[in-house]
Amino acid sequence: MSPSSSSSPTAASPAASPAAASSEYAKLVASLSPEEILTKWSEITPLKKISGIPRSAGSDSSSNTASQDSDLFTGHDEEQIRLMEELCIILDYNDKPLGAGTKKLCHIMDNINQGLLHRAFSVFLFNEDGKLLLQQRADEKITFPAMWTNTCCSHPLCVPSELGINTNTNTNTSSSSSTTTNTTASNDVNDLATAVEGAKVAAQRKLDHELGIPLTGVPIENFTYLTRIHYKAPSGDERSPWGEHEIDYILILKTKNDITLNANHNEVKDYKYVSAEELNQMFEDKTLVFTPWFKLICKTFLFKWWSNLDSLSQFKDDEIHRLL
Repeated sequence: MSPSSSSSPTAASPAASPAAASSEYAKLVASLSPEEILTKWSEITPLKKISGIPRSAGSDSSSNTASQDSDLFTGHDEEQIRLMEELCIILDYNDKPLGAGTKKLCHIMDNINQGLLHRAFSVFLFNEDGKLLLQQRADEKITFPAMWTNTCCSHPLCVPSELGINTNTNTNTSSSSSTTTNTTASNDVNDLATAVEGAKVAAQRKLDHELGIPLTGVPIENFTYLTRIHYKAPSGDERSPWGEHEIDYILILKTKNDITLNANHNEVKDYKYVSAEELNQMFEDKTLVFTPWFKLICKTFLFKWWSNLDSLSQFKDDEIHRLL
């Protein structure tokens, strides 16, 4: 059955444009200069102080290490706590990389409410039958536990390969080894094409880490970049100390039906391939909870992409869609 948006409560609607972001929060984020961001959050390491980053990038701000707030992690899984020390890419409103901040720093709701923004990616993997691979996040996850979402959603690390810089060397970027060499991007971290290449490298790493998909099964050239969305959401109810505030790079991946899956149960509780009709049925099931970014993407974009998997280039743009 062809994917259709007509019967779905998540049906595609006209995409938001950058000019559509008129909320007070959007104005706050837009008002923050790079200097203000690096001063306000002194824990951020400016780009120029990170090995392998071109010296023309970044700021002269100093950085300090923030003390750990152990109360935030009480009762949480030790591996997930460790992953909160990974270094995300801190951004200004226009998606310009400013430096490195811990995953913890980026996801504390108090920081988010003051405008702290970081880079992310979302992968939508479709098999030969046109079915979308969904995952249910593990109960152990600190943010958005047990929620259903798209195939893989995570963050490029603030390292040269995942910023998209052509280092011409193999790079191990985290506990999950990534041996991908980026040979197409420039050294301009402010260039969109460079950032897209970095997001693809990060996506390869996390597809392996979360779902056990080997790098050979998802080569860089098979990813199709479409657009960016900018959104903000608390993790759970408004009382949660955690949340998301990201510029999210959307990556589409079409694979063979026999792709290897070996889920990491510390990351993924369950997974399944679904048709558009089956996804709509899942949305109608009130016992299921979905991540906020997945719901936004479904409402605004997904079904029209799904109906045109063989002609996705028509949807590619350079915009940042502000869904705030």
